[in-house]
This record gives sequence, structure tokens and C-alpha cells, in this order.
Amino acid sequence: MQQNSPFLTANQDAYESWKKWKLEQQPAAETLAEPVVVHDPAALTQSELDAIRERVRATNWVLFRLEERDTLDQDTIKQFASQLGLKRLDANLKSEQSGVSAICVKKQEGTPYIPYTSRQISWHTDGYYNDSDEQIYGMLLYCVKQAAEGGSNDLMDHELLYMMLRDEDPTMIDALMHPQAMTIPANIENGVEIRPDHTGPVFSIGADGNLHMRYSARTRNISWRDDADTQRAAARIVELMNGAEYPVIHHHMQPGEGVICNNVLHRRDAFRDGDAPEQQRLLYRARFSDRIAETGYQNR
Repeated sequence: MQQNSPFLTANQDAYESWKKWKLEQQPAAETLAEPVVVHDPAALTQSELDAIRERVRATNWVLFRLEERDTLDQDTIKQFASQLGLKRLDANLKSEQSGVSAICVKKQEGTPYIPYTSRQISWHTDGYYNDSDEQIYGMLLYCVKQAAEGGSNDLMDHELLYMMLRDEDPTMIDALMHPQAMTIPANIENGVEIRPDHTGPVFSIGADGNLHMRYSARTRNISWRDDADTQRAAARIVELMNGAEYPVIHHHMQPGEGVICNNVLHRRDAFRDGDAPEQQRLLYRARFSDRIAETGYQNR
């Protein structure tokens, strides 16, 4: 952890400098949902790379749209991501052989994994249940087909949430940075432990100096540290995300569109698939142990 980091509450001058820079970078609200058009995802042009990095540097996420929507299969996703510095693919239990996950409604045994149902998914960052040395820092989500109804996504830059909490009361940030702030219970299927309990902070500072967030709003999956500041901070996160002042982007991705991000907060509406194959929701998701290269505040 860098002792002069703006994300440590002891460093108020550094924080104020970062905050000023961060707010100056924010795009106008009407442009946030304007996608960067990508001509060939396997060979990004310099202008496309620059446009993606510039937006991610400011907001930690960006929408993209393929000029030819059928050019992004699972293998090409990895080529696309690699050009942005996303190379350490995080394969998981439900991913395909390629390491990329096909997110759609699937028949599941035992307790279902919610991403593979049509149910709503509450606010979270990906891999919140991973161990501290296996965190997800970057993600690419691509829409192949949308459902007949529903399935929109909300996105929110975790750095803005950090800012709102810190400006209100820095004690909440200290509580959320405690190494025992949040515990995800073990994943047990048919009496077999698939994954042990994982305990760690909500906000942390990566080796590269950037702010990382690990979070889920699902009350059944979370055990918060039993102290007043942590409990108050956890409740305040929910209040802010449900309040009108919280800057959320709501977007219904169309086939050929996607999101690249530094694992920002996101959620999904419930949806209903249609009978026709083209109305059965399918997204590809690739998760990485890397951030998007050259998008930290140090690169300003």
C-alpha cells in the first residue's frame, strides 16, 4: 500500500488533488452512454485505443459498439482485451473452455447461480467472493442477443461512490478498508466445499496505486464486521445507491454492444426470453486479474 496514496484518509491534500482531477474528467451525462465504435476488435486502431482509454481513465468504464456485430466471438474477445492490457483471464467454474463465460439461462443442479437465470442481479463487483490474491480488476461484457423483455444494466464508477462516502465521513472509508470488513460465506454444493469463506476489505489500494472495490449488495451472501462504523458504512452504501444523487447510468445493450471496465459496480434487471432464438439473451463475459492499461489516475 502506498503511504502517500490519495485513497488513504490520512492524506487529505493528495485526496483533494485527486478529487479535483477526477471531477474535471467527468464527461457530460448525455455523452456517457455514447459508445466507442470499433471496426476490427482483433486489431484496434490507435484512435480507438485512445478513445477507450480516455473514457476509462475518467469513469473506469466505457461502452463500445462493433461496426460489424458478428466479429466478436469468444476467441476474438481475448484478442480484443489483450490490446487493452487485459491478459490474465480469470476462468471460473461456469466459463467455457475458452475461459470466457456465456451468460444465458441454463439448467442448473442444486442452488442456481443467479447470472445463469433470468432473475435480477443486485449491485456488485465481479469476483467479490474471490480471495484477496485472486481479485478481478478488469472485465469485458458483450451482448450477442438480447431478451424479448428486460435485461438492462446499471453501471456506476466505484471511485465516485468512494468520493461520496469519504466527503460525508472518512471514518466510513477506514471501516470499509479494514481487512475484516466483509466476509463471503463458503460455497457448499451437495456437502462439498467448492470455495471457502473469504474475508477482506471493501475498498483497497492495488500494487499499482489504484482504488479497487469488492462488494455485493446481496444480504444472503454477506457477513459484515461487527462494529458500528462498518455497519453504518454498509447501510450508507445501499442508501446512496438507491438515492437520486447517486450517478447511475442505465443502459439496455443491443446486440453488437458491450462494456469494458475496471470492474465497476453494476447490476442487471430481470428479463424474459422469447420463443425465437434471437430473443434468448446471450452475453459473453471475460474477467481478468488486470486493470485496463494506462487508465489509472497516475496516467493523467
